[in-house]
Amino acid sequence: MIIDGKKYYILNTDETSYIFRITDTEHLEHLYYGKKIRVSDSLDGLMERQEFIPGNNNSYNHEYPYFTLNNLCLEASFEGKGDNREAFAVIENPDGSRTSDFLFKSAIIDNEKKELRSLPSAHSLRAEARKTSGNHLQIELEDKNNKLRLLLDYYVFDRENVITRTSTLINDGKTAVTIKQLMSAQLDMHESGYIMSTFNGAWAREMSRKDIPLISGKHINSSYTGTSSNSANPFFMLSTPTTTEDTGIAYGFNLFYSGNHAEIAEVNEFGKTRLLWGINPRNFSWRLGAGEVFESPEAVMTFSDKGFNGMSVGLHNFVRRHVIRGEWARKVRPVLLNSWEASYFDINESKLLRLAKAGKDVGIELFVMDDGWFGKRDNDTSSLGDWKPNLEKLPGGVKGIADKVNKLGMSFGIWVEPEMVNVDSDLYRSHPDWALQIPDRPHSEGRNQRIMDLTRTEVQDYIIDSMSEVFRSANISYVKWDMNRTLTDIYSSYLAGVGNDIAEDSKTYNRQGELTHRYMLGLYRCMKILTETFPHILFEGCAAGGNRFDLGILSYFPQIWGSDDTDAMVRAEIQTGYSYGYPQNCWGSHVSGVPNHQTLRVTPLSTRFAVAAFGSLGYECNLCDMSKDELDLIAEQIKMYKKFRKILQYGQLYRGRSFTGVTSQPGINHGLAVGGFSASGSVLTRSDNNVTEWTIVAPDKTKAVGMIAQKMVIPNMAYQYFRPVGLDEDKYYHIYNKEIKVNIKEFGDLVNTASPIHIRPDSVTQRVVSKFVKLDGEKEDLKMFGSAMMNAGIKLSPAYAGTGFNDKTRVFSDYAARVYYIEEINI
Repeated sequence: MIIDGKKYYILNTDETSYIFRITDTEHLEHLYYGKKIRVSDSLDGLMERQEFIPGNNNSYNHEYPYFTLNNLCLEASFEGKGDNREAFAVIENPDGSRTSDFLFKSAIIDNEKKELRSLPSAHSLRAEARKTSGNHLQIELEDKNNKLRLLLDYYVFDRENVITRTSTLINDGKTAVTIKQLMSAQLDMHESGYIMSTFNGAWAREMSRKDIPLISGKHINSSYTGTSSNSANPFFMLSTPTTTEDTGIAYGFNLFYSGNHAEIAEVNEFGKTRLLWGINPRNFSWRLGAGEVFESPEAVMTFSDKGFNGMSVGLHNFVRRHVIRGEWARKVRPVLLNSWEASYFDINESKLLRLAKAGKDVGIELFVMDDGWFGKRDNDTSSLGDWKPNLEKLPGGVKGIADKVNKLGMSFGIWVEPEMVNVDSDLYRSHPDWALQIPDRPHSEGRNQRIMDLTRTEVQDYIIDSMSEVFRSANISYVKWDMNRTLTDIYSSYLAGVGNDIAEDSKTYNRQGELTHRYMLGLYRCMKILTETFPHILFEGCAAGGNRFDLGILSYFPQIWGSDDTDAMVRAEIQTGYSYGYPQNCWGSHVSGVPNHQTLRVTPLSTRFAVAAFGSLGYECNLCDMSKDELDLIAEQIKMYKKFRKILQYGQLYRGRSFTGVTSQPGINHGLAVGGFSASGSVLTRSDNNVTEWTIVAPDKTKAVGMIAQKMVIPNMAYQYFRPVGLDEDKYYHIYNKEIKVNIKEFGDLVNTASPIHIRPDSVTQRVVSKFVKLDGEKEDLKMFGSAMMNAGIKLSPAYAGTGFNDKTRVFSDYAARVYYIEEINI
């Protein structure tokens, strides 16, 4: 709901308020963003009063000699009029000056959620809200001197406690201007001392939370790779040092953008904090001609006074309801088997069908043929761009193998990488100018490939046409869309004006600063057309794992491959990172073989499943090489997953203790240990960040699924508890785990203390006995009220501690995990 006070505006969600006013000088002064409050029309106590200018500051003009912009919280700031902080917009005028003075002109309140013309954006405000109150505010600012207008659009999503913002610059003049910086949103706050949390990393170790105290100076979280990047996700948070998962204030921010972005936090000399987020201004420029319009990506912000979990609830609901589109927005995702780690490029129809048949036998629903099926693709040096099936590997083409997989009773999926081209390809030999590269200079390649120039319409059309041909060639139900390198040698012959419609412009203006943004516009056009043409296909985004995990991609693809690293311990931390800003069904998570292909770590199959089940579950291992015991366990896992699938995919995920060091205890969440796998410290001392806890709760809170994972065994420490989150305090629940059987191999030669015959480790005898003798593990079978579980915790069966074992002992080794099922029962 939006309240128009004529000289002020209040944007209320169900639990938050956002307030700003129009000053006497016609600037927009930001007053408040936080927990929902009630204010008087006079705004007494909310406005800063300026009687004298602070020393070494500048007055705005002679009419207001005691008014300075440098010590004011603003909705949008600009260069040249006394505000020395980072600017919301930097515009180079025709005379070379960069001073802008945008002042209030008009405001409109309505219920329309406008789609951006060329960028993805949130959709579908709640129908009942549209009938009763305004949920969209557009503020029009004008720079009369330079004949420019700036539209600031605010959209209120009541139930989700989310506000989104966009900015649109319009050139009403007769000459072009150059945009050097135009952010999507600005939030000025009256205090400093907040903690800025960003999610950083690299390939195979995405989304590691890093906490920075905002005391003074400027901090920037940004990408400059042509992607939203694994090194700096566009999602970030603001909190206080005492905020926990369940208590305290937490702000969350995000951006509908998949390219170069920047999140800037600055504390000025007066202790005020400014946040800006949007397109990364580094080497960005955009020539805005007379009558032209430039749109910024849509920005997202939320607030909660219920800790990080409270913040995540709003963001998860927002993504589910207002970001993901189409048939798969509420449709359960199939359990898939991907061929990549089972065979890499060494595929053919018979191998793939054997793997698919093994998958069918354990309950897999979707078989995915990964890289290696097209052109002469025997390794990563050739054939990208030549999207024709290799008939030596697939005699019947894609249709032939898809039909055979369908006859097994499974759906069929395929891997593509449409944005890339190998020099060793027919496409590159025909159209070398379709690749991003600087002519006559050596090129720095990644994974032996180059990037298609998506600033060109003909390249976009080629991608759309070639992918459409592939998708129509067979009964394809799933597509994994990959992107395995970042931008280098950033140059487009098209933008240089070589034989195109901007040739004359390019002789006068250097347009290369537009390349990375134009690339994103081209990519979004391809994705929009293809997803609308093939609405039945489940698309999964991928960029060498999580190198492009953002709201822009999720606007077209309902899920994204979270990381190329499938190690359960690493994935537990990565998925915890994602969970702060994204719901769990947005990330693909697979059970892989051991030793893990990325870390060589060996983790139990039960742990690999426990972590992967808290996402869109898949398997990425060679089932043909697995033992009967392993296949039986996988079949049990999939059966249990299907029983609780709707909750696991569409329930609300809550975090408890975490490997990353965040706890529910005030005041200890922002230490130097946050964000690393080794943060647990000693294996001799119990530590909360030696475990990770997740709970996913059904919307009606009648059912839940919980998970606890452990890094390392602490000796002589039998006691452990699991504390679920998000349950109904007054409901009475049954908590149980599935039957556990312990392989005698886990005890090594210790088994001889109980065995009537000597069993040598790794002997034939041990292998034979282990096939027929399984020890009973612990059985949790408890009944508790929700309030007891969430506050006192569930005391688990005692773990093995070196002094004895029976069927009530929990064998919980290094890298172990358990899944617990919680269902409401009558008292």
